[in-house]
Amino acid sequence: MRIGIGADHNAFGMKEALRRYIEDSGNEVVDFGCFSEDEVDYPDIAFQVGTAIQAGTVERGILVCGTGIGMSIAANKVPGIRSAQCHDVYSAERAQLSNDAQIITLGAKVIGLELAKKIVDAYLDVAFAGGQSKRKIDQISDQERVYLKTGSVEG
Repeated sequence: MRIGIGADHNAFGMKEALRRYIEDSGNEVVDFGCFSEDEVDYPDIAFQVGTAIQAGTVERGILVCGTGIGMSIAANKVPGIRSAQCHDVYSAERAQLSNDAQIITLGAKVIGLELAKKIVDAYLDVAFAGGQSKRKIDQISDQERVYLKTGSVEG
């Protein structure tokens, strides 16, 4: 699988460790930065990963910042992207299995590296189940298309 990864300066160290871990697991990783502990704006990184998923350059994404919150909010602004903040294994599994999340976000100041690895494994080891969940994902996608076309939501 081809995985896009990115982080802000608060999570540079965790991103580097996860990049190596994912590569060692046999996946290809595309690193969208940051590439040092120099301050960067996390939305830039999140938008790049989301856009790469849209374009089919990568299949899934993993974003890391201090809490995971900002990255998730930013990634979810890219049309068609579903990003889920995950700080436990169960949520990571369900993010993909039930919600077809293309991106998960992690908080380097909230969880440790060993838990982050388990979360990544849970996310990458499952596929979207479809079924009743597909209907809900389709509703979200339909609403997003309406909003992008009209500037308002149906409700």
